[in-house]
Amino acid sequence: MLRKAKAQLNSWAILSSMFSILILLPALLILLQLFSESNDNWEHIKEFLLKSYIFNSLTIVLFTSVFTVLIGVTAAWLVTAYQFPFQRFFKWGLILPLAIPPYIGAYTYHGILNYTGVIQTTLRNRFEMEVNQAYFDIMTMPGAIFIFTLFLFPYVYIITRSFLENQSSSLVENARLLGRNPIEVFIHVVLPISRTAIVGGVSLVILEVLNDYGVVKYFGIQTFSTAIFQAWFGMGDINSAIKLAGTLMMIVIGILILEKIFRGRKQFSYSTSKVQPLQPVRLEGWKKWTIFGYFFLIFSLAFLIPILQLSNWMLMTYKVIWSTVFIDLIWNSIFVAFTGAVMIIFVALIIANFTRLSNGLSSKIFSKVTVLGYSIPGAVIAIGVLTLFLALDKKVFALYELVGADPTFVLSLSIIMLIFAYVVRFLAVGYNSIESGFEKVGTTFTEASRTLGMNITKTFFKVDIRMIKGAIAGGFILAFVDILKELPLTLILQPFNFYTLATKTFQYASDERVHEASVSSLIIICISGLSIYFLHRVLEKEPS
Repeated sequence: MLRKAKAQLNSWAILSSMFSILILLPALLILLQLFSESNDNWEHIKEFLLKSYIFNSLTIVLFTSVFTVLIGVTAAWLVTAYQFPFQRFFKWGLILPLAIPPYIGAYTYHGILNYTGVIQTTLRNRFEMEVNQAYFDIMTMPGAIFIFTLFLFPYVYIITRSFLENQSSSLVENARLLGRNPIEVFIHVVLPISRTAIVGGVSLVILEVLNDYGVVKYFGIQTFSTAIFQAWFGMGDINSAIKLAGTLMMIVIGILILEKIFRGRKQFSYSTSKVQPLQPVRLEGWKKWTIFGYFFLIFSLAFLIPILQLSNWMLMTYKVIWSTVFIDLIWNSIFVAFTGAVMIIFVALIIANFTRLSNGLSSKIFSKVTVLGYSIPGAVIAIGVLTLFLALDKKVFALYELVGADPTFVLSLSIIMLIFAYVVRFLAVGYNSIESGFEKVGTTFTEASRTLGMNITKTFFKVDIRMIKGAIAGGFILAFVDILKELPLTLILQPFNFYTLATKTFQYASDERVHEASVSSLIIICISGLSIYFLHRVLEKEPS
């Protein structure tokens, strides 16, 4: 019996090892080629352009981090500590901006603010005002920071709010009894205890900014993402693209190391198990309306205004856009998102089940490998996956020669490569959800099933999976939405004449057909928004 259990556990270990190696391969290939012999293009980039790529990327990262913390943390504290009009709505409403990909927000705000947009048209036609175009030019670095801040601050807001909701009210009440005013309580109590949550949220913001291609490309800002595309598609130089990808990967690794340092080892715990959560204080008079105005302004800028503008454009163009070709776009998007999400959940279940049943070093390594892809920008993963599949295709050439067929790039021109890249990029999303589900149910029922004579695999299918259905559904939905919105990775790896809603939206916007881009944008936003609402209202009700 013991031998059979070990044999089955070894089978799970083999599968986990195989999947982990496949996930690591693209990143390893990039790092290995980072130190290969360089060509003239790379020497030119390194001497004249690399500094500007680094400066622009880090400038956007720095200021976006500051502003997302400012908005996300203050909103999280106010919605947790105070009662004001529409507090319950804003509590989940401020999550909705995550449903709008930043590149969609970028072209929407450009359409609102440009010469023919609703603001300037209204000022000219109704108020006969001539305006300076410089004041309405959003296609600048400050404009990019504005866009990233609006649509990425929910990462900081969600994590910080979740942390504050579980804190003891005694921390705040003691500070108030000692004479601290609300601002002093926020600065001296809330910020220090929330440091870990804030840094965790900011790290996600930084990774999303470095992953972006749509905003910086549309605004004409030179960053690593645009440089990788330019080297690969503009110059046809995959060697320089790989070196740029490797350089960006090293910067990301450096940022993640700094994140660990800033998190530190400080932890806040309680000496008693009786922890009374913070109870919101009801505000009266001008204070409640001031805070309501603050939340309404954020919600309007980050969600309501873009949605209203996109809806207006959709009513103007849907008859032109809606066709059998557009239905194919929807099918392509749903197909790759669904297939990718299924594969992510499949791989995540195998690795997560092995890591919880095994306490060895290998299980810890596998759990770390799963989050690697989410820490690397999509353009970098795309280059690594492309390099891997080109190498595999060359190995397959020998098989074609045996059967007398002409060699062709079957794997690197197929949708299989795109699906594989999605699994590498978003495996962490599914894995984290399933891992948290396993942590909630523990191993008691698994051990009881094993005691009754059921082996590891049967227990997994008949007991374990049924107990974490909510976590599996949550991981699937999050992976599905992330794939649906993904742009840089899809642009590089999509098969010939294969488009998704995300890539077609970006193509329309790049061709200055922003009105036509509204239909596909709203479909992406609606699917994402409904998923976010479902996760917030249904999955949070699961017993902890």
